[in-house]
Amino acid sequence: MSATTPAATPAPHGERPGRIMSGEMAEQPAVLRRILDEGAPGIRETAERIAARGPRFVLLTARGTSDNAALYAKYLLEIRLGKPCGLTSMSTTTAYEARQDLTDCLVIAVSQSGGSPDLVASTRAAREAGAVTLAVTNNPGSPLAEAAEFHIDILAGPERALPATKTYTAELLSLYLLVEGLRAAGGAGGDGGAGGIAGGAFGSAAKALPDLAESILARRDEVRRLAARYRFAERMVITSRGYGYPTAKEAALKLMETSYVPALSYSGADLLHGPLAMVDNVSPVIAIVTDGRGGQALQPVLDRLKDRGADLVVIGPERQVAEASAGFVLPTGDVPEELQPILEILPLQMLAYEVTIARGQDPDAPRALAKVTETR
Repeated sequence: MSATTPAATPAPHGERPGRIMSGEMAEQPAVLRRILDEGAPGIRETAERIAARGPRFVLLTARGTSDNAALYAKYLLEIRLGKPCGLTSMSTTTAYEARQDLTDCLVIAVSQSGGSPDLVASTRAAREAGAVTLAVTNNPGSPLAEAAEFHIDILAGPERALPATKTYTAELLSLYLLVEGLRAAGGAGGDGGAGGIAGGAFGSAAKALPDLAESILARRDEVRRLAARYRFAERMVITSRGYGYPTAKEAALKLMETSYVPALSYSGADLLHGPLAMVDNVSPVIAIVTDGRGGQALQPVLDRLKDRGADLVVIGPERQVAEASAGFVLPTGDVPEELQPILEILPLQMLAYEVTIARGQDPDAPRALAKVTETR
């Protein structure tokens, strides 16, 4: 989204609250198709040029929703590409003026607007320190795009609602294609699992996503029934493992910024290391169960939650939903695990929207927030 695009204002009297967020959620299948049809060739070319530079490790820089997309990219880069990867602390550069030697490092800055001063400053500093720098934004004319050596446009179109929806899934797909492009260019050192280039044309594993996203977004009545469970919730716990963990963090952010319900997100492993003690038979818990190794790793956590009598809602495969208090079945049987987060977040975006509407609030315009957050 453009740094100059005006944010949504509360719905005027007589107009439906949340109409802008609702419309932007509905655009996501079209955005995914646009990336696959129009954006993929450029992403692959950028990946080839970066791979030719031979980066040995990767650092990711982002804030807010884009930080959750960056965390998803971290899983991809470590698992699919076999590269050491970390999330940066921008204040080490912007507040403490630390300077690192970033020779042979790829620094990826992810931002919807590309306008936050700390992202721009840290990207410039990284480039000066010898890094290969890449900006992933929804605004090719932004200061961040200009500061980086390379740029990927996520092609989401203007986003006016304060809660980011279509830009998040666009970031996920763009980052997935970037990593697949790096693998295709000879940088693979990871698991080489299903969904890679060897199985077909570039991006072929993602071709089913737009239609699947459309089918999920058509099931709003199911989500509305789930939302009724949370209308009066005082807090929520959201958990997952592996590729699903960024989805848990993004879902918690969406719920907090739209409905103002405190939503705590935990890796399933971390949930067992203490926070499980706060879960009881009235505590709502949402578990995102990816169909793959992450879901298998989460199973002991699900068992513990059931033992504690938690009000457990599962977003995931039908067999897992059947064993929970309630849930939303995802059509992920033929989707590689690394692509499932693009689908997992959709019912949770709708849930945040429906909970907010049920509580009498407007998800288009959360209080005290601006579309471009200018941290320094």
